[in-house]
Amino acid sequence: MKKIIYLLGTILFMTSCESRTYDEISNNETITDIVTYNKNIKTIVDANCVVCHSPTGSASFQPFTNYNQVKNNIDNIINRIQRPNGDPQKMPQGGSLSANQVDFFIKWKTDGLNEN
Repeated sequence: MKKIIYLLGTILFMTSCESRTYDEISNNETITDIVTYNKNIKTIVDANCVVCHSPTGSASFQPFTNYNQVKNNIDNIINRIQRPNGDPQKMPQGGSLSANQVDFFIKWKTDGLNEN
């Protein structure tokens, strides 16, 4: 009898847990505050763009290592990150930003491209 209760308790525990990854949680984040480069955009750029868009990267001709470089290229960045999968000009190469990350770039532009 103890084994049955233990088994049912284990099954109940296992099926009642919700498993969500960090990406799933952050992708559902609603953007309500003003988006700024330092608070929101820089981390996305550093994690997804700088590997190529740096002085030593394959896209060194167009670095994105500081606020002015990203701000001055925002229209091109938004265009490239919104392209469909399979488009050779989609960025980042070999991957995609989440819809939420794309929304941050769009809102940053709408909010006035604030640095801080």
